[in-house]
Amino acid sequence: MLSELFEKLFSRSNEQTSRNTAKDRLRLVIAHDRCDLTPEMLDSLQKEILEVVSRYVEVDAEGLEFSLQSDRRTTALTANMPIRRIKPKSAEEQEDGKD
Repeated sequence: MLSELFEKLFSRSNEQTSRNTAKDRLRLVIAHDRCDLTPEMLDSLQKEILEVVSRYVEVDAEGLEFSLQSDRRTTALTANMPIRRIKPKSAEEQEDGKD
């Protein structure tokens, strides 16, 4: 009984098993179906979001994750973008900020 409690508290639920992978894929398919977003539109959306964010910060491209998550009423696009550093302002931006 105590071992079950420890297993629940410290389980490795974050491990990526084939079951969890299949669940994630199914959730993604359901989210796509519900929001009527084609894979091409999703790719374009991801690229544009990355372009805008990259204007201000340097993003670690290896850690990028975009996912769609749905519940019964809403669908959310979640972007996980590891930031390496904030980009310094250009001379023009600094001049504009003084006015």
